Amino acid sequence: MRPIITLLTDFGTADGYVAEVKGVLLSRVPDATLVDVTHEIPAQDVEGARLTLARVWRRFPAGTVHLAVVDPGVGSQRRAIAVASDGRFLVGPDNGLLSPSLLMIGARVVELPVPQVASATFHGRDVFAPAAAELAAGTPLEALGPTAADPIVRRTPEPHRLGDGRVMGEVITVDRFGNAITNLVGRRGGVIEIDGRELAVRRTYADVEAGMPLALVGSTGLIEVAVREGSAAVALGLRRGTTVGLRQPA
Repeated sequence: MRPIITLLTDFGTADGYVAEVKGVLLSRVPDATLVDVTHEIPAQDVEGARLTLARVWRRFPAGTVHLAVVDPGVGSQRRAIAVASDGRFLVGPDNGLLSPSLLMIGARVVELPVPQVASATFHGRDVFAPAAAELAAGTPLEALGPTAADPIVRRTPEPHRLGDGRVMGEVITVDRFGNAITNLVGRRGGVIEIDGRELAVRRTYADVEAGMPLALVGSTGLIEVAVREGSAAVALGLRRGTTVGLRQPA
């Protein structure tokens, strides 16, 4: 199978940054299959990038190299790292972005050297892309650098249960449709309490009329608050960190 390298960045596509990174990759691994996960992560939104990476990294075959760059600390003392985890490789800044892979048992992490000629503002091109290409070409992880101790790990906030039985959580991200994704799991259904509203957990968007708000279990298994054919973020004023409660049937 041809080597697979995915790219996840906040670079956007209006400029040539993504093309420069791809040029480095293809110059070193001409037969690589390059997959754009997204380049539309909001600028410097490490948390949003972490959640996106968590959804996709294990959907790809073993041996895939994930190149993830959302790097507000580029050029600073923050480390550049590469990770081997669950049969896949990940390359990016040591700022918590790669946490989904670091939480797996047996994950191995090395620190990547930063060449003196590397741009202080574009490690995606000059540090991370060359390392990703090396891994895709079969270079062992440990050949890229020394072991990196105590990489930064970010975790999704845990819901907590109140004395009255309600489970309290929060919105952890808002997708491009304006759906507010929470950290609550609702396998048994229930009622969501958010911003003074009560919304029964439905099965699908079609269970309500157009323009009406609802809660449902999304494809991640987490409860989402949505507006059919609209944006819950706009209509209900929801954003990351908004408090959400769940009342479940006895």
